[in-house]
Amino acid sequence: MSPPIPNSATPPWWKFGYVWLIIAGPAVVVVAGFYTLWLAIRAPDPVIDNDYYRKGVEINQTLGRSEQALTPALKGRNHAATPPKDQPQ
Repeated sequence: MSPPIPNSATPPWWKFGYVWLIIAGPAVVVVAGFYTLWLAIRAPDPVIDNDYYRKGVEINQTLGRSEQALTPALKGRNHAATPPKDQPQ
């Protein structure tokens, strides 16, 4: 006697949800990879100057000079903000 044959045929592979769950992971990674490539090509990193350290030191010196220039204004502001009872006589 031969084994019984089922009445309903099994559905094709694309009708199973787990198959799409397994395919979705690598598909999302491939799309994200192409998006990252597009970003890298569209906006490349700027080239750093050979004398970047000297330029940084110059910027720090300029910032230091501007802080020294503001010292009288800061003292005046602090004096004006001090209540009269706390001001020196």
